[in-house]
Amino acid sequence: MSRTICVGARRWATARAADGRSGPSSLRRPGRLVALALGLWGGACGGSERAEALPGGADGGGGAQTRETVRPGIEVLLSDSLHLVAGRRVGLITNHTGIDREGRSDIDLLFEHPAVELVALYAPEHGIRGDEQDGVIIATDVDERTGLPIHSLYGATRTPTPAMLERIDVLLFDMQDVGARYYTYVSTMALAMEAAGENRIPFVVLDRPNPIRGDVVQGNVLDPAFSTFVGMFPVPMRHGMTPGELARLYVAEFGVDVELSVVQVAGWSRALPFDETELPWVAPSPNMPSLESALAYAGTCLFEGTNLSVGRGTDRAFQWIGAPWLDAERVVAALAAYGFDGVRFEATTFVPRAPSDGKYDGQEIPAVRVVGESSTYDAPRVAVAMLVEIRRAHPGEWAWLGTIDRLAGTDGLRLGIDAGLSMAELTAGWEAGTAAFEALRAPHLIYR
Repeated sequence: MSRTICVGARRWATARAADGRSGPSSLRRPGRLVALALGLWGGACGGSERAEALPGGADGGGGAQTRETVRPGIEVLLSDSLHLVAGRRVGLITNHTGIDREGRSDIDLLFEHPAVELVALYAPEHGIRGDEQDGVIIATDVDERTGLPIHSLYGATRTPTPAMLERIDVLLFDMQDVGARYYTYVSTMALAMEAAGENRIPFVVLDRPNPIRGDVVQGNVLDPAFSTFVGMFPVPMRHGMTPGELARLYVAEFGVDVELSVVQVAGWSRALPFDETELPWVAPSPNMPSLESALAYAGTCLFEGTNLSVGRGTDRAFQWIGAPWLDAERVVAALAAYGFDGVRFEATTFVPRAPSDGKYDGQEIPAVRVVGESSTYDAPRVAVAMLVEIRRAHPGEWAWLGTIDRLAGTDGLRLGIDAGLSMAELTAGWEAGTAAFEALRAPHLIYR
């Protein structure tokens, strides 16, 4: 155990409390925690006594396990862990991905259960039904089926207010994450955990598998000086953790103070690809249509911080990158020379239709398509190589957007590419960072 990391986490929390602000602007972290992001503090604090992981079968005690049915946390809650909600007034943070194996909504399952009093719903980015585009403000609403209030966590506030939590005895979270640092659902979870702790409300994560596997960790670790809603904590671009495991990490290492329980996924193991779980894949947001997009997103999301399109407004968002001026064949040839394992590149074209980012609407544009042939290919490194080669091929047309440093979790990537550094030079410290993160997360993992 490293007492230094534990002290650092407490200072992190103290600094946030002293700051006294809410919303994205309050998500800046003390510069001293850059050391944590670089892995210089070493060790881990161990599990928190306040972070309970409830049996789900996948992580169980030693010995090889036979393949069993994968059941999401909502099913395990209702079959094995009902004591967490029975007789309590329940608030539920969820969206259209909060479902059981049969596609039945958590909202309906909890509302109709005789032992549960569901009293309020909370909607993240993209809304309770997941049909709103990125960045669209979500309004407070009423659920048509149940008549329950839907409080927006992506509008005037991203943190549940005391008024929103007034009648709540326990707060539940259930949404499908995509396994990449930039995705905002786990930021919503973190802010809700903090609010629950401040209001002395227990917080329960109904866990789900990491759809791009839990045994692969890739990319750079976020510099805490660049902490925002698209990356709150020093974790890698591809973190290899479930929402429940991340919640445990937030409590034990990053100073989130709440009474936490995680209802585990039954039957899931870290290396089990999502398409072998037999769980239904529901697009978590309009531009995350498939597992292929989720896997590529762990890297190509960086292009949101450039003037190239990531394919929003198509059925393969994040699987291809394009612009009217792109020499796709030249870039594909340059990328082929890297010899990346498990992925290939194709020169193609696509037409964005009403893209939410407004890039090249209705134009047929040249593009580089990323074709993953393995669920372990290094999407973050591939994306950096693409940034380098496209910038090199088109220095006059290339432009950065203001979001790039927030997405990259550092200004070093942008500055290094502008200075002409190679992919190898830009990613030289990544292994040390991911190794330190894997050591940090190890005590808080639930599944084998």
